[in-house]
Amino acid sequence: MRWIATSLLAFVTSLGAQSSAPGDYPIQPVALSQVKVTGGFWQAKLETNRTVTIPHILQENETTGRVDNLRKGAGLMPGDYVGRRFNDTDVYKIIEAASYSLVSHPDPALQKQLDTLVDIIAKAQQPDGYLFPARTVNPAKPAPGVGTERWQYENTGSHELYNSGHMYEAAVAHYQATGERTFLDVAIKNANLVASTFGPTARKDAPGHEEVELALVKLYRATKDVRYLNLAKFFLDERGVHGSVSQNYTEPSWQLYNDRPYRQDDVALVDQTKAEGHAVRGTYVYNAMTDIAAMLKDPAYDRAVDRLWQDVVSKRIYLTGGLGSVGGTEAFGDDYALPNRTAYTETCASVGGILWNHRMFLKSGDAKYLDAFEQTLYNGLLSGVSVKGDSFFYQNPLESTGRQERSAYFDVACCPANLSRLLAQLPGLIYAQRGNEVFVNLYVSSEATLKIGTSTVHITQTTNYPWDGQVKFAIAMDRPTAFTLQLRAPGWLGQGPLASDLYSFVGAVNERIDLWQGDLGGGAQPRDGWINVPVTRSIPPNPDLGPLSITFPMPVRRVTANPGVKDDVGKAAIQRGPVVYALEGVDNDGKVLDVTLPLDARFTP
Repeated sequence: MRWIATSLLAFVTSLGAQSSAPGDYPIQPVALSQVKVTGGFWQAKLETNRTVTIPHILQENETTGRVDNLRKGAGLMPGDYVGRRFNDTDVYKIIEAASYSLVSHPDPALQKQLDTLVDIIAKAQQPDGYLFPARTVNPAKPAPGVGTERWQYENTGSHELYNSGHMYEAAVAHYQATGERTFLDVAIKNANLVASTFGPTARKDAPGHEEVELALVKLYRATKDVRYLNLAKFFLDERGVHGSVSQNYTEPSWQLYNDRPYRQDDVALVDQTKAEGHAVRGTYVYNAMTDIAAMLKDPAYDRAVDRLWQDVVSKRIYLTGGLGSVGGTEAFGDDYALPNRTAYTETCASVGGILWNHRMFLKSGDAKYLDAFEQTLYNGLLSGVSVKGDSFFYQNPLESTGRQERSAYFDVACCPANLSRLLAQLPGLIYAQRGNEVFVNLYVSSEATLKIGTSTVHITQTTNYPWDGQVKFAIAMDRPTAFTLQLRAPGWLGQGPLASDLYSFVGAVNERIDLWQGDLGGGAQPRDGWINVPVTRSIPPNPDLGPLSITFPMPVRRVTANPGVKDDVGKAAIQRGPVVYALEGVDNDGKVLDVTLPLDARFTP
């Protein structure tokens, strides 16, 4: 429901070819480099990601031969390609995560490690820009699912363009973190090859696994070469226009790639009315569609993403924000088909959904998208990694008989690094700006520095959220200015956590939101999901606005599902603030699936 590294939108650097600039999102994130998480819940999570998760994944990529595949492609060691044809992306994604981490926390040893990986990748690239070791290590014996010719199975499942997309994202992040161009130049060389191979007057094809579309938008932002933005739209426009495809695969499981609904390729994207198919592919392509809707002011894509988002949030999302209810195909299910025990809810789908929600907010300013963002962030995403930070869930069911265990890594290891790169870029998703409006998207202890007109404004946020509803702000500026601080009134205070009737809270919250500045204040009245706080100071130098405090009530609330969700009939969930609670066997003598609670039970945190 929501998705990718929009925190980097404000990092744009002009390079390469120039063209008349397209538009942009009306709201811009306050860049990752301008925000520092300073304490509380999220500082601990981000520190674990930096010190445990990122090193763990870097080491797993070495242990499992993923980096060796690139070395083989570079001619640095002998042997055939080992493993899945998309394994290179696990290397790219952890470079991306580590690059974001370097922005927040410079680390010479980590940067040197990335430099070594980038050097291997650059040497594995072919002279014309092609970079796909699954084929080039031994063209006579490519990895399963890869043709003996370039792009042979691209429209069904070779993943050549999927790999390129994750490489572009990593290269842009690495360049913006380090200023070094080596990896960016690899990405540009590859993108130029793709742009000369595909297009209106060249090969007309839709990528099998979406990803390159949104990555081309990122590459456009970094280079200002409009060819990449146009190519992203071309790939989107190609979906659903080619009719049936049949490939002579040798394994029955690969026939899945011929199923056009599975890969959002049965109907033109602008005409699609409901989310279907592989949930990760879906969120990735919806992110790219949102980019095109906002940046090219395309009304057809604008209507399509609005329609698809509402479909997802009304019929195809779990209370945790998890997406994809169908095992095997990792796909969206039929209307209201949201079984708990067999929920697939891949961690990657939560990543894609979170960042799609963020884009939808940047496009519209509507707080409902951030409500879905937050619901997924605390529940559908964080379940994907252990508290220690070195084991992971691929699937995140809502009900378990105790057979699910986190793993240190996977044969298909897309989720660990995907989760890690989301966490590493989180500081850049906390705040956003539209002119003299500053949006507080998430309540996280942090410091942000931004420009409003000619004034530099510094915002300090202090909170114990999500365990406590009180948030304090201190605001300082170097010269007089006026702006509006937009504080999100969380959806979990309303009738339901999401903007639909899919899930509803039992009873209303009778406590008020308190807003105080100094000794002045009282009950706050949200409007369209926001609490508007005018900020004005006219006496320099460095005028300090004094403490601003907002307190959200955090009662424990029961949640019920729409009667259409058959698996939830007669059941309720428990939520406090943005956190959906779980009963765990380890705390309850090993048995929780038969627990019942009286309707009049009183809950206290």
